[in-house]
Amino acid sequence: MALLHQSSWFADIDTDLILSKAFSNSMHPSKIVPFFYRASGELDVEDITITTLITSNRFPVFARLVERYQGPISVAIHVNNNSSDYHALLDSIHALYTSTPNMARFVDVHLVMDSFDRQFNTWRNIARLFARTDFVMMLDIDFAICTDFRSAIRANKAIMDKLREGTSAFVIPAFEYVKPEGGSNQLDQLVFPTDKTVFKIAHLRFLSTHNFFFFQSLLSAIKARQLDMFHASWEVGHNSTDYPRYYAAPPGEVYKVTRYQAAYEPYIVFKKEGPPWCDERFVGYGGNKAACLFEMYLSGISYYVLSDHFILHQNHLYEEKIRKDERKFNKKIYSDFKYETCLR
Repeated sequence: MALLHQSSWFADIDTDLILSKAFSNSMHPSKIVPFFYRASGELDVEDITITTLITSNRFPVFARLVERYQGPISVAIHVNNNSSDYHALLDSIHALYTSTPNMARFVDVHLVMDSFDRQFNTWRNIARLFARTDFVMMLDIDFAICTDFRSAIRANKAIMDKLREGTSAFVIPAFEYVKPEGGSNQLDQLVFPTDKTVFKIAHLRFLSTHNFFFFQSLLSAIKARQLDMFHASWEVGHNSTDYPRYYAAPPGEVYKVTRYQAAYEPYIVFKKEGPPWCDERFVGYGGNKAACLFEMYLSGISYYVLSDHFILHQNHLYEEKIRKDERKFNKKIYSDFKYETCLR
């Protein structure tokens, strides 16, 4: 755990200048502080770093991710420097980082200090740029890691060879509870499915009035209609994964995505260096992650699904009015972006 200290005022100016050029398509002025905290644990360069972004209201979810993953994480944290609780937020970040030994062991923290909320693609790029392993997973913070895809990937020579070549990305299929209360309580992670096929049932009781029976087999929960593909109401976001094939796939199968479409936005493991970066014009909800993955696809990246693995969304309230407005704006940007990217 170490704050980033510059050796001189001039070195600080040089760093700021370089970073302003690296993120020139983002909104400015903005202060980026790489490695505000640096993980103390030793790294294998061929490990998989989770790259993610958080705001202060997602700190508890992030803490659970760190404890579950037990591997390298590069996180961009936005700090609104116009906020009246600016110093309190920095204190909260420090409290978060010192809360467990695993936080200090595994997590690199990079601060983004400005007054611009929801620059999601900029924050994704920052987390990826400062990841210290050859391979990364681009993950949204509200997903729980249910299976050990990290060990499975690293133990599979064929997958690792494809990752090293830099022309393949591996999809971890995403799911969510059909009824929001199923994935809304932090205790639920204790009984989230951890296996695709083994049949088990767990009982969780909380608040004295609610009883939930959780299937610890993914397929059992799907059959019981507790779980479904993530954002099933917006099928184009994830249906290129081909969920019927995923359900029927035998253990160990890795299959290629053959029906890619421009709204597809899976969660993937890929080589850090080489694939295109996220377009930073996208600010707010709508199209931001899909744009990242669409440009990667056009650059020659093939997508493959790991049929033994999955992640599970932890339900939370959305800012519906903001989401509706920003999606409308980003729909126009994405339309232009697709034409530009195809031409390029």
